[in-house]
Amino acid sequence: MVAINPTNMENKIPFRWTYIVLPVAFLLLSLVLTAIFYSRLTSEIAYHFQGDTPDRWLGRSAVITWMIIPQALFTILAFVIARVIMLGARYWPPESTPLKKLLPVMGNMLALPQIILFFAMLQFFLYNAYQIKMMPLWIIAVIVMVLGGIILVVFFIRIVREFRSRQVKSSQE
Repeated sequence: MVAINPTNMENKIPFRWTYIVLPVAFLLLSLVLTAIFYSRLTSEIAYHFQGDTPDRWLGRSAVITWMIIPQALFTILAFVIARVIMLGARYWPPESTPLKKLLPVMGNMLALPQIILFFAMLQFFLYNAYQIKMMPLWIIAVIVMVLGGIILVVFFIRIVREFRSRQVKSSQE
C-alpha cells in the first residue's frame, strides 16, 4: 500500500496553458470581435427575433457586457477547476490516476458554452451591423453539444483503456 503524504512533491502537476487554452482563446476572440464591431453598431442592438424581425432591443454597452462577462467567468472557472484538480493530485498515489491526460479535457470543457456565446455575439453583431442572419442559434448549440459529446466520449474511452491496461499490468506482476 502506498502511503499518502500531503506534502508529496512527486505528485505535483505543473500548470500548463494547454489546460485552459480553449476558454482563453474564446475570451480573446470575443474581445477581438467586440473591438471590430463596436464602431459599426448602433446605440440600440436587436437581441431577440420573432422569425426574421427583431422584437427586443437593448443598449450596445449592455449587450456587450452580457456577452463578455460570461466569457470571462467561464475562463476564470476553467482556471480554478484546473488548479483545484492539480492541488488534489498531491493526495493521490501517482499510479492510481490518469489525471495528467484528463486535466486538459476538464479545463477546456468550459469552452463548449463559450462557443455558443461567441456565435450568439457574432449573430447579434452581424445582424445589427449588416442585417445578415446566420443559422438559428439552437442549431449551432446542438452541433456544438454533439461534437463536444463525441470528443469527450473518445477521450474518456482512451483514458479508461489506458487505466485498465495499467491495472492488468500491475496485477500480472
